[in-house]
Amino acid sequence: MFFPTSFPKQHQNYQPGFEKEMIPNPIYDNPLYNKSNDKLKDKVAIISGGDSGIGRAVSIAFAKSGCDISIIYYNEDEDALFTKNKVEAEGRKCLLIKGDIKDSKFCKNAIENTLTEYKKINILVNNSAVQYVQDSLLDIDEEQFDKTFKTNVYGAFYLTKAALPYLKCGDSIINTTSVVAYNGHETLIDYSMTKGALTTFTRSLSMQLAKKGIRVNAVAPGPIWTPLIPSSFDEQKISKFGSNNPMERAGQPVECSGAYVFLASDEASFITGQTIHINGGEIVNG
Repeated sequence: MFFPTSFPKQHQNYQPGFEKEMIPNPIYDNPLYNKSNDKLKDKVAIISGGDSGIGRAVSIAFAKSGCDISIIYYNEDEDALFTKNKVEAEGRKCLLIKGDIKDSKFCKNAIENTLTEYKKINILVNNSAVQYVQDSLLDIDEEQFDKTFKTNVYGAFYLTKAALPYLKCGDSIINTTSVVAYNGHETLIDYSMTKGALTTFTRSLSMQLAKKGIRVNAVAPGPIWTPLIPSSFDEQKISKFGSNNPMERAGQPVECSGAYVFLASDEASFITGQTIHINGGEIVNG
């Protein structure tokens, strides 16, 4: 399958961005990668940021694996409806839950709505994030710092805390971290900090829940072509996005989704507190 090695100049003035406006559209599905199977048969997953990018690819891959889905999204209605239709085309159910994960009450309601719809929860994927490019630490104001942390870290904490009482032995939590949690990024300092926090959250919570049989793992993508990219970087950087890793291209969301299916499945029954790195061969530190 062909994967783009460069991108036309483009920019979106909205976070976390609209997939429908990206050129080219991200590759969210590939029949050669994600064939229908029963790895997650009749399980229920909640995926924050499941409307687009990596979240869309994971939603569809989970559906192909026999899983019903709740998608939490901010306000990207068209992207969310598109993903819902793709999930339902696989014969699975999809509940859309619109709101702001910075609000703990919303997170509790999202869990309750999922329980009302499906009567159980087996998988939580904390995937929502925002990032803002700043050339200097001095340019990161309090509003940006709060929004980045409250979306990327507080949201994952609130959703996990609300879901945890309903998870049981064999269930799992998967956090989307990033290569920047390990290697840093000179213009994404606050974003990198949040991904470092999620990495430590993954390791620490996995220790606490191991005796209960609830597994906590993470996926750390490198440069992946998602709506966050054109909504974060300027046009010049977009044209070269992802070219500085050994594979010399950006990854596509579909190339991440299999790792989430694996970590959510019984095939990963002895794996917890770990991170799968999907970054085109970049060596990570730590």
